[in-house]
Amino acid sequence: MKRRGKAMKEIPAHLLPTDADVGQYRGNGFWVSKPLFSADEIAVLRERHGAVIAGDYATSRPPYDRNIEPGAAIKALVKIDNSFWCDSTIARHLINPVIGAIAAKLVGVRGIRLWHDQLLHKPPDTGAPGNVGWHQDHHYWQCAQPAELLTAWLALDDATSANGCMQMVPGSHNWGLLDASDFFEQDMEKLRDRMAAAAGREFAPVCVPVPAGAVSFHHCLTIHGSGPNKTDKARRAWAIHLMPDGTRYKAGTPADPHMNVRLLGGLDGDAFTGPWFPLLYSENPPGNAWETAG
Repeated sequence: MKRRGKAMKEIPAHLLPTDADVGQYRGNGFWVSKPLFSADEIAVLRERHGAVIAGDYATSRPPYDRNIEPGAAIKALVKIDNSFWCDSTIARHLINPVIGAIAAKLVGVRGIRLWHDQLLHKPPDTGAPGNVGWHQDHHYWQCAQPAELLTAWLALDDATSANGCMQMVPGSHNWGLLDASDFFEQDMEKLRDRMAAAAGREFAPVCVPVPAGAVSFHHCLTIHGSGPNKTDKARRAWAIHLMPDGTRYKAGTPADPHMNVRLLGGLDGDAFTGPWFPLLYSENPPGNAWETAG
């Protein structure tokens, strides 16, 4: 039987996480890869990133959603959902078997699909409007189970503490789902206190710098956020949200309004599969989704 996707043995071994890297991801809830994209590839992606923000869609298809109209002044974080619909070059780089193979090894599964992507642009000198409040991604994704989704965050510019790189709370993916996430909250200290109270413990975030072309991976329950861009240049990135092949729709959660529920158009227990949720990587023949590796 023909296998879908690209097998682990076909991925360059030096790009895959080591056993120690997998241990770091599972212990801390996050891990940063070595650069996966060349300078030329990053230059192309920067150009296409800017084109989508400007409303120049190479496929003539708009994204699912965007929080700013083309041509509007950029004063806060730009977030555009499913930008891969807009441009085949973007799609080719984001729906990437190397990223999928890394994610599969980190999670310990045989297949990885795209949940959705978010184009991100943090403009220069944002001040508080550049903050991303402390949150767990799965707060917004409770419609997808099991809670083993993860994000591959591709840096198009060096992400540093100065320009608002992500901050992660080590080990927080083991605290369960907290009812306190708020991506849009700008008062980071107030939200930190609220999340600490919900967790019943204090937390100490760490900055996670990511060089351009590298990718940070974090678990969907890892608490994270980011501060303002204090530099005179934009910080550009893509959040490539991923799920193990076989992730299923759980009806009746607070996340039922999520766009992917509407795209699936399915019933409780149906797998998120098909062209809306493309396969990055698989070691399985068709029909064997959600089989653990090893």
